[in-house]
Amino acid sequence: MPSTASARSLRLLPLFAALAALSACASGGGTKAAAPSAQVNALYAQLDQASKGYDTALQQARAGDAQASQQTLSTSLEQLKRASAQCGSSPGCDPQRFFAVYDRLLRLKDGSFSLGDDVEVSGEQTPEGSAGTGKTGAASLPQAQRSVTLLHGQKLSELIAMNGPVKAALEMWLTQWRSNLMDAYVNYQYMRYQMWPAYQSRDLPEAVLFGIMAKESGGKVHAVSRSGAAGPLQFMYATGLRFGLSSDGGFDERFDPALAARANAEYLDEQLGIFNNNLEVTLAAYNGGEGRMRRLVGDDTSVSFYDPRIYNQLSQETRDYVPAVLAAAWLFLHPDSYNLRFPKVDGVPGSVVLKRPASLSELTVCLGSAGGMESGWFRTLRNLNPRVDPQAALPQGTKLVVPKLIEPSYAARCADGPWPILANDLHTAVVPVVASTPDPTPSRSAPSKSRSYTVKRGDTLAGIVRKLGCSDVQEVAQLNGIRQQHIKPGQTLKLPACR
Repeated sequence: MPSTASARSLRLLPLFAALAALSACASGGGTKAAAPSAQVNALYAQLDQASKGYDTALQQARAGDAQASQQTLSTSLEQLKRASAQCGSSPGCDPQRFFAVYDRLLRLKDGSFSLGDDVEVSGEQTPEGSAGTGKTGAASLPQAQRSVTLLHGQKLSELIAMNGPVKAALEMWLTQWRSNLMDAYVNYQYMRYQMWPAYQSRDLPEAVLFGIMAKESGGKVHAVSRSGAAGPLQFMYATGLRFGLSSDGGFDERFDPALAARANAEYLDEQLGIFNNNLEVTLAAYNGGEGRMRRLVGDDTSVSFYDPRIYNQLSQETRDYVPAVLAAAWLFLHPDSYNLRFPKVDGVPGSVVLKRPASLSELTVCLGSAGGMESGWFRTLRNLNPRVDPQAALPQGTKLVVPKLIEPSYAARCADGPWPILANDLHTAVVPVVASTPDPTPSRSAPSKSRSYTVKRGDTLAGIVRKLGCSDVQEVAQLNGIRQQHIKPGQTLKLPACR
């Protein structure tokens, strides 16, 4: 029986770096009517031998000979690298054969695969600096490795069809949506300790949690859609209530990342039970409504989401949503295989106790790019302290949740010195009140005592009221027919008379 360290020697990653040459195969080698040449047949023979060598390596590992297993695997991977590199310059070479092996090994890499009744090996590479739990099987996979990929005992990779819609979504995440994917990853890593346990306790894949969050909100806790869905996982109000997300002292619990993840896990668990672990249909229900999906699916819970009887009856939003979530989940598991490098994020939670009054906005100015966060800490501070108005001054002694790595930066930059003074000066700057142009049309009605304000990025209703000196948050909310958390950049608000 190999040790955990020996088991980790079965790495698939070298294969994927070499298979970058497959794009050359796809463009350089054409198909011919004639039989493959002797050179091409030799390449195919090397491909077959590499595949068989991988199986041999697993058998040797099961027998406890880790050294021989590693040597066999290394030899097999080298054969495959050489053969795939030569495919592009060999007329008549079919790159699809190499892609097929690539897909097979990539799916083996996803999660864990059995070496015996009580020994499993992870194909996923351990990130630098992470450590295992010291156990065997799925529990031995490091937490930071994002390696829990089972959905109710089924491998996630076996539930994701690598078809046209998913591949198209992969391209979108790797191109136009790439910056959104990176932001979502960073945001998630700082909230991971709050959100992941809910999925883990229900035997749900972390990759699916990330995929939903990336598509729904990008990891912005206070995101609100035009339809009224709110929070990092975008719960509608009624659905949120059904899963325990209510109002706590005026705070909408859909904005709490831990509570939202718990409710989301419960929802998926319920719907997976209804749809017999059909992940695609369950995701469609999450986006388009479970009632609609139940009517479309009926008793055939094994039906594919892409079956025309289902697919053609759904909105374009839902048809795009499902493959987008699955593609984001797939990239979360296999970034290196798609020439993607997620940033290293130290998400260990910490806290600070304010040494002087300050708002989250002021703390963001004080902290600057501390800890290497070039984009600043505003989003992270908001996400980790969802109940706090970022514009409101918090009294001395207030305890805030922050990433542990910036605890020293707070003490050095924000407790004393010039930066908190500068931050407060900027924060308390008074914006001139521009009176609206009077209506030249005579009117017998009483003159209007309201004016308008265009919401800017980072604004909150409380912050607007405080900065402009308007009377009351509730009054402004009622005047505009909105909830306090439901403002967004570009929105025009009516404001009562201000001093």
